[in-house]
Amino acid sequence: MRNILITVMMLIVVAFLFTTIVNDGSTGLRRNISTHGSKANTEISALRP
Repeated sequence: MRNILITVMMLIVVAFLFTTIVNDGSTGLRRNISTHGSKANTEISALRP
């Protein structure tokens, strides 16, 4: 029973960390990657040979 409780608590902590670090609206990691990727695409497409 104790092992199940620890496992459930660890899953809750992992889910919480994921939502606060990776998926946090305007300040999350996903948003930063998307913003930098869009900026890089714009700069690459602006290059002229």
